[in-house]
This record gives sequence, C-alpha cells and structure tokens, in this order.
Amino acid sequence: MQIILNNIVPIPLKEKLLSKKSDVWNAVQHFSSKDWVKIKAPSGTGKTTLIHILYKIRFDFDGEMLWNDFLSNNTNENIIAETRQQKLSIIFQDLRLFPNLTARENIELKRVLPKPYYDASTIDLMAEKLGVTHILHQRTGLCSYGEQQRIAIIRALIQPFELLLMDEPFSHLDKENITIAATLIAEECAKRNAGFVLTDLDDDNHFNYSKQLSL
Repeated sequence: MQIILNNIVPIPLKEKLLSKKSDVWNAVQHFSSKDWVKIKAPSGTGKTTLIHILYKIRFDFDGEMLWNDFLSNNTNENIIAETRQQKLSIIFQDLRLFPNLTARENIELKRVLPKPYYDASTIDLMAEKLGVTHILHQRTGLCSYGEQQRIAIIRALIQPFELLLMDEPFSHLDKENITIAATLIAEECAKRNAGFVLTDLDDDNHFNYSKQLSL
C-alpha cells in the first residue's frame, strides 16, 4: 500500500497555510508499508484533516492524492471498501465506536469483514495486554475515554492492513498504558511488514520512526 500526496492543500486551511512551510501540505510526500511516520503539529494545523484525507472521507482539498495507482477522486466505491477492509486501517481521534454495542461487538465488526484475519480469541489476548478484558461485554458508551481508546486500538489491529493511520492514538492514556499500547502496535506492524502514519502534538519516542515530519 502506498499513498502519494501531490501538492495537497485543504481548502478550509488554504489562507492559513500560505505563509507556512510544511513537509506535507503543498509538497510531494508519500507514505507506504515500508514507513513508520510521525507527523508533529500544533492544534489547528490539520492533523485530523490529513488523516481523513488519507482515509478518503474528506475531499475538500486542492492537489492530488493517489492510493497506489488510483487518483483519489477517480477511485470507485468498491476499491475504497476493499482497500479499507484489506490494506488500510485507522484509529480515529474521536474513536467512532458504537456506544450501544459492547466493546467486543465493536471489535468484532472489523474482525469479521470481509472475512476473519484473526481468530476471535485474539481479541481476548489483545484485551488482556491492554488491560480491558473486564469491559469487553460492557456497552462502550459506559466505558471511560481511556478504555474506549484501547478498544479502538484493538479494533484497528484486529483487521488486515498494510498501512495504519493513527490520529493522536494515545491522547487519553497514561504513560504506562501508552508504552503497552505502542508495543502492541509495533509488534503487529512488524509482524505484517506494515507501515503507519501517526499524528500528534509533541515529540515522543514511542516508536522507532523511519521518518518524522512537520505539518
């Protein structure tokens, strides 16, 4: 999986970015399964916008984006669905869990579509590592933000992927839980020879990044 950005500029941020130098906006940049990428940026500079553009849920930008050899605005719905199911996973900043489903049910939705990548027992193994076994049968809307974030991480890791998108994936976790979650993510990416793109506010040493960019 490779994503190429060719002079992408989000239209809502166009005026704000005119005088700002960026490694990503209005530049040629690529992300692939070979890269572990950290993108650091302060609030309001488009971290979430970038992740949404890469995942193809926002199209309000100038420039071109390619998923492999497909131009973003020419990719049909079947290719989008297949790519999201098989090659591209995501941890949203706002998590996007279904509050009336249990934690396990939220994870299962990704595990079984289009066909299981992992056995169901892997949910229990990941939940044990992240310390959320006790909430698997609890409605997600009743869980704390930190618990929900760990469930969202498991949901992203339970499906196949070549590239993992992460938008401030540890914002609700303490230092100990960040270390545990980052270790699990690194293990899963290494196991699959997969890459990731992570956005965050500050510098960190959670991963052995191959590329660090400023937005």
